Amino acid sequence: MKVIAVMNQKGGVGKTTTTLNLAHALALQGKKILMLDMDPQGHLGSCFALDTEINSGMDEVLMTDKSLNEAIINVRDNLFLVPAGARLGELETQNQGANKGYRLHTALADMKAEIAQTNAEIYDYILVDCPPASGLLAMNAILSCDEMIVPVTGDYLALQGLSRLIKVVSHIEKTLQRSTRKWFVLTRFQKQRKLANQIREKMVNYFPDQVFETAIRENVSLAESPGFSKTIFEYKPKSNGAEDYENLALDLLQQRTFH
Repeated sequence: MKVIAVMNQKGGVGKTTTTLNLAHALALQGKKILMLDMDPQGHLGSCFALDTEINSGMDEVLMTDKSLNEAIINVRDNLFLVPAGARLGELETQNQGANKGYRLHTALADMKAEIAQTNAEIYDYILVDCPPASGLLAMNAILSCDEMIVPVTGDYLALQGLSRLIKVVSHIEKTLQRSTRKWFVLTRFQKQRKLANQIREKMVNYFPDQVFETAIRENVSLAESPGFSKTIFEYKPKSNGAEDYENLALDLLQQRTFH
């Protein structure tokens, strides 16, 4: 049961789009997938037409004694979700003791123990949709994940944001004496743009064997599909977006990267 945080401090890079469509792509490959919405905006739940004012979720898991298993909603075949919940943003401002950065880690450990006791089928992947910030919610994701997927757009501001993220994560890992495998995916990619290709080349040089082969092309259907409460595979299964996220899932499963 591998926990992967989809993370970047910069907004607008496609974290939720990637979590949503990569998760469904993996589910269509026969994998059992759980998504955790750690962004107080609750966009992941909105993609499945869940009302954040009604559906509690990660807020109660992290702020009360509610277990992850109690909060899980089955949204598609092989695809499950714990929505953000209306109060998740409160966690950033509450003083909840020294272990508040480990609340997600503890909740995941408890869930694994519950699954083991009942001999239930485990999840192949848990994808965590992280907020565009470096606060307590992001810290919980960093301290809980086995791997990270970092979406990066093809512009220099994205590279600057990526540099800040890597510094923050490296500092945490050095302090805790642990290392998390990191994957990078180019999003909103326009291969006809020279700059986008230069950014990809720089990333491959900086992060050899960590940049996925598949770049997610700029595709209007990816932006439209949440408005219809559908993933790209339900909204436009023949689109570039669907093709790219299907290939990205294979990149993850087969660890296909640029060398």
